[in-house]
Amino acid sequence: MPVSGNKSAPWGVVVNSKAAHGRSKVPLSEHEQHLLEQMEQALSAEDPKFASQMEGSVARARLRRGLAIGAVCVVVGLGLVVLGVAAESIWWGAIGFALMVGGVAYAITPPKVPKATLGAVTEDGSVRTPEPAGRLGKAGRSKGSKATKQTFLHRLEERWDRRRDDGQ
Repeated sequence: MPVSGNKSAPWGVVVNSKAAHGRSKVPLSEHEQHLLEQMEQALSAEDPKFASQMEGSVARARLRRGLAIGAVCVVVGLGLVVLGVAAESIWWGAIGFALMVGGVAYAITPPKVPKATLGAVTEDGSVRTPEPAGRLGKAGRSKGSKATKQTFLHRLEERWDRRRDDGQ
């Protein structure tokens, strides 16, 4: 007879009814693990956006780690400020304040995520990624163009002169 709070499953495994609402601690068999992997692959092939949202635990862990490091920096910085006041040393207080500001800045800064590169599908089915434009953008690629070789202020001066000449 099962102990109170537990239910006996038909295959003979005792399952705690309180743990059934949370995460189960029963390991999966080899066959079940293989089926789960197949379902995950099919899901990511059908709906990659939804699958990537379900894999958000890495991003949450990175965010949680950043918040924890920032909080530790704030607490240590506050301790240094108190130490600076108690020891009448302005340097300890300044270092503590700087550490507190740095900890808050680190905690609220979003983690850097690499941007996904988009590309164009060519006729043979391969994906061609675009070349980065650089600082000058597309205008900087055209060689021999007089407008791209001139400085910004020089072009402004020419425009001003043309407007002044057109007005007279």
